[in-house]
Amino acid sequence: MNEKLEGYRRQIDKLDVELVDVLARRFEVVRHVGELKAGTDISVVQPERAQAVIDRAAALGEEKGLDGGFVRALYEAMIDHAHELEHDILDKDEAS
Repeated sequence: MNEKLEGYRRQIDKLDVELVDVLARRFEVVRHVGELKAGTDISVVQPERAQAVIDRAAALGEEKGLDGGFVRALYEAMIDHAHELEHDILDKDEAS
């Protein structure tokens, strides 16, 4: 059993590396969006867009057998963090 458990743990560890890589790539794109918004009058927070992203992700998650509430909570946290990053970019742009 220990060997089987260790095999699963190795799989989880490998998936965690992939997951963090995808998150890093996602937030790099978010930074580009923030830089683009800094040069325009586009608001950082766009509730309709955020809700559409959350709803789409929850539906995709449910199709894959995930709990929709969990996926929603995860995406709400990611979008909150994205808004913080974009606000930081805007604040730096305004200070210069």
